[in-house]
Parts: sequence; C-alpha cells; structure tokens
Amino acid sequence: MRIAVTGSIATDHLMVFPGRFTEQLIAGSLDKVSLSFLVEELQIRRGGVAANIAFGLGRLGLGPYLVGAVGTDFADYEVWLKENGVDTGSVHISESLHTARFVCTSDADHNQIGSFYAGAMSEARTIELRPVHERAGGLDLVVISPNDPEAMVRHTRECADLAVPFAADPSQQLAFMGREEVRELLAHPAYLFTNEYESVLIQEKTGWTEQQILGRVGTWVTTRGADGVHVERAGLHTVDVPSVPPTGTIEPTGAGDAFRAGFLAATAWGFGLKRAAQLGSALATTVLETTGTQPDQLNGADLLARVRGTYGTQAAGQLARYVAPVARHAVAAG
Repeated sequence: MRIAVTGSIATDHLMVFPGRFTEQLIAGSLDKVSLSFLVEELQIRRGGVAANIAFGLGRLGLGPYLVGAVGTDFADYEVWLKENGVDTGSVHISESLHTARFVCTSDADHNQIGSFYAGAMSEARTIELRPVHERAGGLDLVVISPNDPEAMVRHTRECADLAVPFAADPSQQLAFMGREEVRELLAHPAYLFTNEYESVLIQEKTGWTEQQILGRVGTWVTTRGADGVHVERAGLHTVDVPSVPPTGTIEPTGAGDAFRAGFLAATAWGFGLKRAAQLGSALATTVLETTGTQPDQLNGADLLARVRGTYGTQAAGQLARYVAPVARHAVAAG
C-alpha cells in the first residue's frame, strides 16, 4: 500500500525552568514584561505530525512518502528519516526559511511558555500531489495532517481530482481554520481522525451534527486517551478498543501520531478496524513511555507483548507476521 503523509515537519526545543513563572511576574507591571529564565535542561527533538506518522510507518516497513516543506537546515533530520524507511523525495526545501520550530519552557508547576515558528511550513501550499502520485506509481492513500491550512485544503481537492482516498487529520489546526476550510477537509475522506475534544470542536466548526459528519466520512476514529479508541462508520456497529496501559513514565507528545501510524499500517496489511485500533494503541503507548516522538528503540517482540497483554494471544498471533520483524534500534543519523 503506497501511502503519502502530508503535513508538518518540525523540531522541538524543550527546556525546563526549576522555579515558578508566577514568582517572576510582578503584579501591576504586566503591561511591560521583560523576563529571562536560567534553565537546567534542554532537549531537542525531531517532530512534526507528518514526520512522526511517516517515521512510525517507516519503522513498520510501509515505506511512506513524506510530503511537506522544510528549510535548508533539514539535512540531518532527512538522513534520520531516510535511514528509517521514509521516502523524503517529495519534501519541498525552502530557499529562505528555516524548518518549523517549537520552542517551549516548562516550570516546576508544569506551566509552559512556548512559541511556534511556522517558517518553511508556509510554503507547503505550493506543493502539488500529482508528481508524488506519479513517482509512486499511484498512491493508495494520502494522509492530510496539520499543516499550512491552504496546503491542507489544496491536498484535499487534489485527492478528489486524482481519485485517491485520503485520511483527514486536522488535529490542532482545527482551532485556527474557518468553517468553510474545515468543511472542505470533510469532502468524503476515507478516514477522519480526532481526539475527544476535537470531535466536539469539529461539530462546532462545521455546524454539522455527529450523524451529518458520519454521513460524509468513511470511518471516524476518535482517540480518548486512557479510555481507549472509539471507531464509527455509518450504518455499522461501533468499535471500542481499550488502551494499552503504560508501565513507565508518561510523556504524551506524539502518542496520537504513533496511533495513526499503527492504525494505518494494520489497515495496509488488510486487517479490520478492531485490529488496526489495537496495533495503533500499542504503538501509542510505546511512544507515551518514550522521551521524544520518534523512539530510538522499537522492538517487534515488545510491541507484540503489549498487544498480547491487553488484547489476547489471537490478536498478537495475527499481527506477528508483520510486527515481529521490526528491529529494536532505529538507525541513527550521521
């Protein structure tokens, strides 16, 4: 199954301030703020929704085509993705802008001060899907994940023109998009991915009821954190899959992207909605327990053990042929 993943490609710069932001703010002087914080920790992580999903698909052997816009500072990141099974031949490189970047400082109370620089992502609107479709020998699915809003709408229209099924994953961009833009994203996608909050927000944004949205999408997949996954398809019984309980320290960034990679991989292998949601949930928990959104270690046997422990031996046995060969270590760049 030839899958193209469109959307954001970014790096995250995450810092930890051991004190409290509130202790640095002076009441009555908030109209003139000039603060600096001496931080104790800095983590630089590879990220971006499209890159995270593509990485997961690549590690599972699907060889996805990554489609997005980056800056000339993408070289090391590109090596990492290519060596872990991602085709980067359709990534647009800006001549003047840096790769998108999120810079965030967290304090002792888990308050955050962050800034997102879109940078080269704004040029994603210039990317055309037809050359990707032709280079791949025909795409079977396009994932439209958070990106420059114009790019998301353009790719939706292009999928219709090319008669290629697509998965709509508007995620955090829902809050910034207008009604007509969101409605365009729901022009009969094969899959719609949301979390619980987004499932309500998308109804408010479109002005459509849940049933009206279901009538426009093939399958609606809603992740509910610790409460598992809810899958709906018009005219069919719903599918509810419990989550895989984490056993280590929890860091939620990227877990939703990992779920999508696992779900789509199982779908590509021909499994039904239940198995797809189970593999997605197992992969999501693996990332949940990992620092960073693209884990250096992903062991097929460990992933199957998670599936077996929550969903039983039959589920693990059916997935084993595809999941077992996954190597433990990701290939490190340069």
